[in-house]
Amino acid sequence: MKGLKKQRRIQVIALAAVAMVASFGAFYYASGDALQFFRSPSEIAENAPGPNETFRIGGLVEEGSLIRGQGAAITFNVTDGGATVPVKYEGVLPDLFGEGEGVVATGKLVGGTFEAREILAKHDETYMPKEVIDALKDQGMYVDPDAAPATN
Repeated sequence: MKGLKKQRRIQVIALAAVAMVASFGAFYYASGDALQFFRSPSEIAENAPGPNETFRIGGLVEEGSLIRGQGAAITFNVTDGGATVPVKYEGVLPDLFGEGEGVVATGKLVGGTFEAREILAKHDETYMPKEVIDALKDQGMYVDPDAAPATN
């Protein structure tokens, strides 16, 4: 009887280990597009990712770069003050999207142009993602919207 209990315990432990490995494998396989890295335009200029890598780019929409094409096609540049990356997007832009405003786009870098499949704009006049703020601070381009105006 003792041998049967021990054998059953080993089977349960082995089955649990196989289930854990299978669930980890499924998670790893499914998370390929779910885990996206954030990059600033300066990081892309220094070390461009491969054409099959999906990632997020963030910065400010460069003044004077927004061009609306035929239909829903839009091109613009994203900058962090140190580098600029051209972006191509086809679709409806968020209401708060505009030149000089913060933006985060998801897509792939193809031939030096970021082909966005999703555009996110800040949701109010003061919000900006932490990654974008950090990238702009690194380039000396960040202006705190809550800061009091300088007076002499």
